[in-house]
Amino acid sequence: MSQETIQGTLTTTIENKIATLQFGHPASNSFPRQLLNAVTNELDKLSNNDQVSIIILKSEGTGAFCAGASFDELLAVSNLEEGTEFFSGFAHLINAMRRCTKLIVGRIHGKAVGGGVGIASACDYAFATVDASIKLSELAIGIGPFVIEPAVSRKIGKVAMSTMTLEAHEWKTATWAYENGLYAKVLENTTELDIELAHFTKRLATYNPDSLLEMKKIIWEGTQHWETLLLERAAITGKLVLSDYAKNALEQFKKK
Repeated sequence: MSQETIQGTLTTTIENKIATLQFGHPASNSFPRQLLNAVTNELDKLSNNDQVSIIILKSEGTGAFCAGASFDELLAVSNLEEGTEFFSGFAHLINAMRRCTKLIVGRIHGKAVGGGVGIASACDYAFATVDASIKLSELAIGIGPFVIEPAVSRKIGKVAMSTMTLEAHEWKTATWAYENGLYAKVLENTTELDIELAHFTKRLATYNPDSLLEMKKIIWEGTQHWETLLLERAAITGKLVLSDYAKNALEQFKKK
């Protein structure tokens, strides 16, 4: 199945109980709201598909894995309602990954920024290449990683999350991400990554589906309150993005 819109692409293939969900956008695989919604809806469908045991989440191309939120849409936000609605898209996506009945394995082939780090953190297991550096740049553009923070902190801990957030202009290497628990394995290139990813998911797909489901529940134990927490965080970010500081910073970042 393939979906194409002016706001990106989304493709799903299912083979041997493994669903591969690939998203893409010309602007470094960033997320406009429409694409966020599409990925969220597709995950919900796959969660209820008895022919699927494992989901691989990946993005298009050889550049960035995900550049986070769409700058164009952030700049277009004109009121609190619009801002809250936009950032709620990330809240809904992370919650869809959290409550999905299938284990989600991330293929992080390149750099991840902001919301992209949140998505990588919400994967149950993540493979990456040495090029998959990460950055939480939100403070530098006048907002903060409030919606994705619970997912990031759960994966790498509050201290490492705080370090990334306060060092908003600095990239952290894939090795740093591995050492702090975000990535399970880091490979030299995408060829090695895809070989390891295929072996791992094929083996995982042969396991008892009921056992995988129970393991998924354990992995995400104690996160049920995220259904409301992440939406509350979206409202905070939606307010901050309206500030003059944020608007000016976004304009400068867009010019780079």
